Amino acid sequence: MTAAAAPSRKDAAQADPRFWLAALTMLNKQRQPDEAQIKDYLAYLADGGADGALVLGTTGEFSSFSVRERKRILELYLKHRGKLAIMGQVGCANLPETLELAEHAGASGVESILVLPPFYFKSVTLDGLEQFFKPVLDQSRVPVLLYNIPQMSGVAITPELLKRLSGHPNLYGIKDSFSKADAMTAFVRDFPKLKVITGLPTLLALNLKEGGAGIITGNGSVFLKETTAVFEAFRQGKDMTSAQNKLTEASGLLGGYDGIPAMKYMISHMGLKESYPRTPFA
Repeated sequence: MTAAAAPSRKDAAQADPRFWLAALTMLNKQRQPDEAQIKDYLAYLADGGADGALVLGTTGEFSSFSVRERKRILELYLKHRGKLAIMGQVGCANLPETLELAEHAGASGVESILVLPPFYFKSVTLDGLEQFFKPVLDQSRVPVLLYNIPQMSGVAITPELLKRLSGHPNLYGIKDSFSKADAMTAFVRDFPKLKVITGLPTLLALNLKEGGAGIITGNGSVFLKETTAVFEAFRQGKDMTSAQNKLTEASGLLGGYDGIPAMKYMISHMGLKESYPRTPFA
C-alpha cells in the first residue's frame, strides 16, 4: 500500500502522551518464544498501567532473531495484546529486510512501527540515510517513528535528518533513547508536528512537561509502579517531582548488571515464569 492509504498521525495518536513498554521477548529454556509466557507477561504489563508495548526493540533482543522469527514473535504479541497498543520495531542493517518486516507489521495489525537506521556502516551520509528511510515511509501501511539510539546503533537520528523527512505524511515521530535534557526538549520544540518519545526514565517528567509524547521504556517491566506514578501525577495535574525522583532512584538499581538478563530474572520474582535470553546473553 502507498503512503496515501496509511493512517494519519491523528489516527495513531489516540491517547498521547502514553506509557509504552519496550517489551522483553519471553523465551523458554530452549530459547524459543513461549506463547503462554507472552500472554501472561502482556497481561502483567496492562494490569500495571502500561498503555502499549514495543515488540522487538533493543530490550526485545531483536538482533538475536532471524527475520522469520521476528515475524512470528510479533504475531504472538499481537495475538495476546489484550487492551495494549502494539508497536513493532522493524529496523535491519539492510533496506530489503526492513521493508519486508515493515510490510508484515503493517499487515498484521500494529499501530505503528519503529525503525532503526542501518547500523553496520557508521559514517553514512545524510543523503544515504534519507535514501534508506524514504522508501520505508513511502511504503509503510502505518505511521513510522525513527529510533535514535546511537550508543547502540552507531548512527544518530539528527535534527538535520528530521528536517529532511518531517514533511512526509507517514513520519509520526521519534523515539529518543540518547539525548540529554536540552537536546530532547529541542526536538519537542523544533518539531511540534512530530511525537517525541523519550527512552530514558530519568527524562520522563520533563518530556511530559515540555509537551512530549511519553516514554518507551525498557526497564518499565521491572518498575511498572514507579513509571505509572509519573503518568498518574501528570494526568491529574499534580507535581511530578516526587514520582520522578522515585523512578530515577529505582532505575539506578539496574546499574552494573547485564540489563536484559537481569530484568528477565527480576520479573520472575514478580509472579511471572522465568524467561531466558538469547545468545550472546548468558
